[in-house]
Amino acid sequence: MGELMRRYWHPIAATAELDDRPTKSVRILGENLVLYKDRSGTMGLIDALCPHRRVDMSYGIPEEQGLRCMYHGWMFDETGQCIEQPFEETVHPDGRFKEKVKINSYPVETMGGMVFTYMGPQPAPLLPRWEPFAWDDTWCEVGIVELPCNWLQCMENSMDPVHLEWLHGYWGVHQEKMKAERTGKPMEIFPTDPKSHKKIGFDQFDYGIIKRRVVEGTTEDDTDWKTGHPVVFPQILFVGSIVTGSLQYRVPVDDTHTMHYTWFFYRPGPGADKSLLPQQDTIPYWNVPLYDETGALIPDLVNHQDFVAWITQGGIADRSREILGESDRGVIMYRKMLDQQMAIVEDGGDPLGTVRDPKVNESIELPLERWQALSHPARLASYAPTQAAEPLANIANIEKILQTWANETPWVAV
Repeated sequence: MGELMRRYWHPIAATAELDDRPTKSVRILGENLVLYKDRSGTMGLIDALCPHRRVDMSYGIPEEQGLRCMYHGWMFDETGQCIEQPFEETVHPDGRFKEKVKINSYPVETMGGMVFTYMGPQPAPLLPRWEPFAWDDTWCEVGIVELPCNWLQCMENSMDPVHLEWLHGYWGVHQEKMKAERTGKPMEIFPTDPKSHKKIGFDQFDYGIIKRRVVEGTTEDDTDWKTGHPVVFPQILFVGSIVTGSLQYRVPVDDTHTMHYTWFFYRPGPGADKSLLPQQDTIPYWNVPLYDETGALIPDLVNHQDFVAWITQGGIADRSREILGESDRGVIMYRKMLDQQMAIVEDGGDPLGTVRDPKVNESIELPLERWQALSHPARLASYAPTQAAEPLANIANIEKILQTWANETPWVAV
């Protein structure tokens, strides 16, 4: 599985984190690394420890062309090559010792206010440019949290449509009512409507799995079924609409920890004044709170409700004791897909969703329920025919919403 995960690009930081501090400790796929930005603006991802006397390079000094160890001044560039050894060069001016010293490094790229790395064999595939990254009228931000559980627990949740009805609907409403009773204040967040599921379905597509549902009051002609929404293999959930949504990346830290990066995007709705969209010189990030003041997991927001379900399964869920039912067909499909893709990698091939064509990577379209893609009418008719004839200027108060998002905590607004 580790070899499979190394065939994909993973986010490791928000770019703005390196504006706040130019070095960051990174643990990913069981490796301890340091991400840094030198004074020329070049980013590098290298081994966490200096090979000289094994001190932590996250305390190093970013110079014009690399990262200098604070202990004895050895300096390394973004390829991991040692480029300076001050005392050694003083004693042996013509020596070539530094040329023999090189530490592990991985390539990094930035997109959408996030830093990504690829840790697999060369040649590296392209960093996938999912469609929201290609929009030029989007206001976005990044939420980051480390979860004390295995990444697969997070991803299997995305193959489970029925949990929406119970975890976010029934239990979510219960949590909001309890909070309102406890505080004496009205419910602050509109809860998920707990409509009962009548049918669920799953299909493989070029980049992963599309999950579909029919709930009480809908039919197979509605977009929740006809279009569905995608889980991008192996570690991304894409949800939302033309106006607001998110890409959620579940990145393995090690066997029992996961970094969860949520890239939120907000756009002016059809007919809205796009000049009201807040200007972004940098894309903001924040560290998502996981526990409340009592030390309990926060249960009253949709993402947090998912966190509760994932974390309470334990560091690694004991799947040998599961009793699976009809609602778990997507989970079973995903587990089989993981086995299939591991076999492809073992055989030397590219796994599902590998992107190598620059033309394709200009903007990779993904199907999405309730999609109102005004700039792509043909795709709208294909993905969401029941919405093709809807009024286009039906997003109320978008200007007010954008102004609110610019000034309030976005995790609450979402």
